[in-house]
Amino acid sequence: MKRKAGWILAAAAAVVVLAAAFFWDDLTAHPPASTTAATTTATMTTVATTATTADNSAALTCTLEITCATVLDHMDDLTDGKDVLIPEDGYLLPRTEVTFTDGETVFDILQRETRSRKLHMEFTHVPVYDSVYIEGIGNLYEFDCGELSGWMYAVNGVYNSYGAGKYTLQPGDEVVWAYTCDLGADLGAGYTE
Repeated sequence: MKRKAGWILAAAAAVVVLAAAFFWDDLTAHPPASTTAATTTATMTTVATTATTADNSAALTCTLEITCATVLDHMDDLTDGKDVLIPEDGYLLPRTEVTFTDGETVFDILQRETRSRKLHMEFTHVPVYDSVYIEGIGNLYEFDCGELSGWMYAVNGVYNSYGAGKYTLQPGDEVVWAYTCDLGADLGAGYTE
């Protein structure tokens, strides 16, 4: 009987130690409300620094711009009622520095940045190319300004002929999403037949 009581006591002690360890981690991760502001700030700062420097790398940045300025020269061709969507300067998003993580694509930052700014963006996944097609940004869709109109993207001034979900970003890239009214000719990126 004494032997059985010893095992039970040892098991109970192990449970107490494990529970204490579990709750200790929980308490240090989420200090009680009575903790002073200075301690809370110190804890938060430590956590943020750890998260930022865990891989010892600096944040990767590029620029993103979304423009429909070409429409300003084609307002007569614009679908009725869409004129209210076009900003006076043609920029839905002026050139803005954004951060990204290694391996992210042009589409990834477009999706994240439009979502964070509550700027409408609609796309279709194209399985055959394992990429995406941008249908509309800011409620301005393909064909809203003529049969050759729609969204195109350029990286470092070069309009690419493959999907934005396939273009992997590099630090310092300059990404421009531009609305064309003439299959890219009005952007200096026209396609030849």
